[in-house]
Amino acid sequence: MFTIFSARRFHGVIGFAAFILLGVAFYMEYQMGLEPCPLCMLQRIVLLIIGVVSLFSAIMSSQRLRKWLSIVVVILSLLGAALAIRHLYLQNLPIDDLPACLPGLSYMIDAFPWQDVAKAMIMGTGDCGEVVWTFLGLSIPGWTLIAFLGMAIINGFIAFRRVNKG
Repeated sequence: MFTIFSARRFHGVIGFAAFILLGVAFYMEYQMGLEPCPLCMLQRIVLLIIGVVSLFSAIMSSQRLRKWLSIVVVILSLLGAALAIRHLYLQNLPIDDLPACLPGLSYMIDAFPWQDVAKAMIMGTGDCGEVVWTFLGLSIPGWTLIAFLGMAIINGFIAFRRVNKG
């Protein structure tokens, strides 16, 4: 498969896919009326950074830099996967064990110290435990977990494959 597409093309596809996923997230928010929880917002930020790094790598001509950027995308993808796993964990907790629901993110940013906002975003809130949409039996964080793992695997192959010179 890697003989058909170059690493540059793969990074272009990954960057495009990240922005498509962000577009789907915004569609779900603004057209379907699904309010994103703090973990959703963090996963969006990770997708945005992956998209930017991947598109930057796609336009770079340096193969060595592309390998390093692939490692960066692997790390970011694993971070996004960890956030999605935390989100899935919260969705599968009994209602009595969920963390407390907090006010909206914009209010929290205005009213709370940034450390509290960051902790709430990373650990999730009671809102993160609510399953608001499914497709083929998977909730939104289930699908983002698949996307993050796919991006990590592809970039792992790009970063650690041997290139034949001759």
